[in-house]
This record gives sequence, structure tokens and C-alpha cells, in this order.
Amino acid sequence: MRADVQNLFIRIHMLHQATLEDLTVSDTLPLLEAQGYKVGEREVKQELERLAEDNFLTSHDDVYSMTGAGKEELKEIRTVLKKLCDTVNQPEKEDKAGVNSV
Repeated sequence: MRADVQNLFIRIHMLHQATLEDLTVSDTLPLLEAQGYKVGEREVKQELERLAEDNFLTSHDDVYSMTGAGKEELKEIRTVLKKLCDTVNQPEKEDKAGVNSV
């Protein structure tokens, strides 16, 4: 997966995780790795900082907490993701030659 796409998924995953608990780099890294992301501490820290810059998380030293804006953003993301998954996960149609097409 391309880095830019992976980073988007990581940010979404972090927002979700922040609804469950405050985040730190050391706690978030193994969670992301368990989901199959190939990241290091530096990348995790950068993504947490970006979410804080966007006002979706707030930082208290090395701990990041969800903000009201973050909750609203995640709510919108979930709506769009549901529509996207419903569309993308539909079976492919076969053309007249019997070949799958998107």
C-alpha cells in the first residue's frame, strides 16, 4: 500500500482508538502493527501531531486525547466509509466476454 494511503488509514485508526482511550506513541505503535501497518515511532508521532494540529486530538505532554472536533470528524468519516465499503465490496460485474470489470 502506498505511504499516503496507509497514512490516511492510520489517522482514521488513531481517531477511532482515541475514542476508546488516550493515545501515546508507545501504546499506539503496537496497536497499528497488529493491524498490519508497517510504521515506526517517528511516523506514529508525526501522525499524532498532525491530528493535534487539525484539532482532532489534544496533546498533554506525550498523551493525546480526542477533542469534540475529532469526534465529529470521526462521525463523518464513518458515514463516508460505510458508503465506500458498501460500494467497493459489491461483486464485480462480468462484461459480455465473461471478464470481470469494475
